[in-house]
Amino acid sequence: MADIAPFHVMDLLARARELEADGTRIVHMEIGEPDFDSPEPVIRAGVQALERSLTHYTPAVGLSALREAISEFYARRYRVTVDPARIIVTPGASGALQLVMGVLVNPRDEVLMADPGYPCNRHFVRQYEGRACPVPVDRSSAYQLTTALLREHWSRRCVAALVATPSNPTGTLIPQAELSAMTRFTSERGAVLIVDEIYHGLTYGQPPETAAALGDNVFVVNSFSKYFGMTGWRLGWIVAPAPWVREIDKLAQNIFLAAPTLSQHAALAAFEPETLEILDGRREVFRERRDALLPALRDLGFDIPVSPQGAFYLYAGCGAFTDDSYAFSRRLLEEAGVAITPGIDFGEFRPASHVRFAYTTSKENLQEGVERLGRYLA
Repeated sequence: MADIAPFHVMDLLARARELEADGTRIVHMEIGEPDFDSPEPVIRAGVQALERSLTHYTPAVGLSALREAISEFYARRYRVTVDPARIIVTPGASGALQLVMGVLVNPRDEVLMADPGYPCNRHFVRQYEGRACPVPVDRSSAYQLTTALLREHWSRRCVAALVATPSNPTGTLIPQAELSAMTRFTSERGAVLIVDEIYHGLTYGQPPETAAALGDNVFVVNSFSKYFGMTGWRLGWIVAPAPWVREIDKLAQNIFLAAPTLSQHAALAAFEPETLEILDGRREVFRERRDALLPALRDLGFDIPVSPQGAFYLYAGCGAFTDDSYAFSRRLLEEAGVAITPGIDFGEFRPASHVRFAYTTSKENLQEGVERLGRYLA
């Protein structure tokens, strides 16, 4: 447990709530959660499932109907055939990653991942006595791992590489050709590529491509939380190589048995045309927010060298203002009423000179936040 770090931003969020309780208005730009409610068709389906008493256990791998619906979603959106038998429904993407690491990682095994990156990933590896190996990434690779970086940092103990596209905290994508090359690289070494696609559906200016199209030696993780707006329903899925499905099934049975039943029935409505129309409209709202916030932060002096192509984050260099991003974030909260996330939450590579902004609030709130930042920095 000493190796498991907390989310430092949660301390800032707790302080923000205290300030709000005392009457101070806070502009929240730290929360990685869509500010939209779950789509009405999903809520309606959940209520109907409850009224029909659909509250009993499901198979550990998930409802057959939902696995088939996810498979059909891949066929319609990506033109990729995914056997429903390879799809495992999980309690969120976090549950998915826990299962994937559980079946892959033995003590002292290594998993490569980008630094900066989502902070929990290294802890999922540590949970099974493995070793997360963060690889420093910067603007030169759009803050992403590449085949060249895998080759440079690979060791005989590596069993997997984990990438995210779009990524948290940078919002950047990995080109499909690069993903394909990384898949070949890991396969040649008897290892696997794990691809986090939980922000798929939230890409701007280019159609998404899924790693599920790259063959059956890749683990693809997705979630109903971000694009589908179902954070509190705690639901995600894995597309797993066929030989690993039974192992994941066994582990899921023993860790949490199954994903929430009501959530699974509600998620069936997530793929209906009415719902997808709502979600695609929300994606356009996120794009508009990005297009407004990105130049505004650059004008203030934040260094954002790579324009994010997806998710809802801006990873910004703050070296012009501070050499301690946590203290900087704390002062912004206390003195300007703006909550952001310090770089310390995303790894060990230059965290003191970076912060993350989330555009998960309205354009009006973002504008107010920028104005407050401007006054404070001046």
